[in-house]
Amino acid sequence: MTTSRSQRRLGRSILLHLFLTPLALIWLFPLWMMVVFSTMPDNGIFSPGIELLPHDGFIDNFNNLQRDTNFVGAIGISVSVAVTYTILSVLLTSMAGWALARYEFHGKGAVVAIIFGTITLPYAVVLIPQFIMVARDFALANTWIALIVPPLFNSLGVLFMRQAFSMMPAELFDAARVEGVKEWRIFLFVALPLARPMLAALAIILFLASWNNYLWPLLINSQPGAMTAPVALGTLIGLTKVSWGGIMAGAVMLTVPMLIVFVLLQRHFIAGIAAGAVK
Repeated sequence: MTTSRSQRRLGRSILLHLFLTPLALIWLFPLWMMVVFSTMPDNGIFSPGIELLPHDGFIDNFNNLQRDTNFVGAIGISVSVAVTYTILSVLLTSMAGWALARYEFHGKGAVVAIIFGTITLPYAVVLIPQFIMVARDFALANTWIALIVPPLFNSLGVLFMRQAFSMMPAELFDAARVEGVKEWRIFLFVALPLARPMLAALAIILFLASWNNYLWPLLINSQPGAMTAPVALGTLIGLTKVSWGGIMAGAVMLTVPMLIVFVLLQRHFIAGIAAGAVK
């Protein structure tokens, strides 16, 4: 009986892998072609033949990219902005989620409804008013504050952490209050350690969102020496000339590290998503 169950389980596993492997290859093929194109000159990318193996032109493409955009400096700016944004946004959304999950106050339902409502709004609706407020009213254009602060409040992050804190036993926090532990210590030293998988998943999502953000940094920052990496790549697209080899080389440098980080942290990511989705 046990042998037959093991055989059926093995058969289902083989069928599942036979089904998923082609899908994985279809998903990976554009990424592989991006790597191949990053090693080819511009005229080679649009050659009639299909090239599936890398060439030896990546260094030349990167040198052209660096010469035109100072891409290494742009990556440094992107890393600094993304790390700062992730830390502050995780802290802010965790505090908001904690308040919505553990405290009762007048208008709590309306606040949750408003947060849900903001998810349905297209980003283009708030983009221009946000730009006018930050650039004209606050005069913060071309500053790191303008890059980091406006997107800090993430509605999905707040709802995600609200769900995570709602899953925790209230008796644990009540026991800490009986012992005289202050509220901020309960949040920092009891709730946050318990929510570590969810915090890791949220941090990955927020970091990738900041890392890939293009439109807002393009609008709020007009100084060539302070561009983030996606904006720097966009400058290679001109009216009469497009440096496709440089764009592909920059795209590889932006994509591959994120894929490596995700592969290394996917266990924490999946555990956090699963923990935050089940009550």
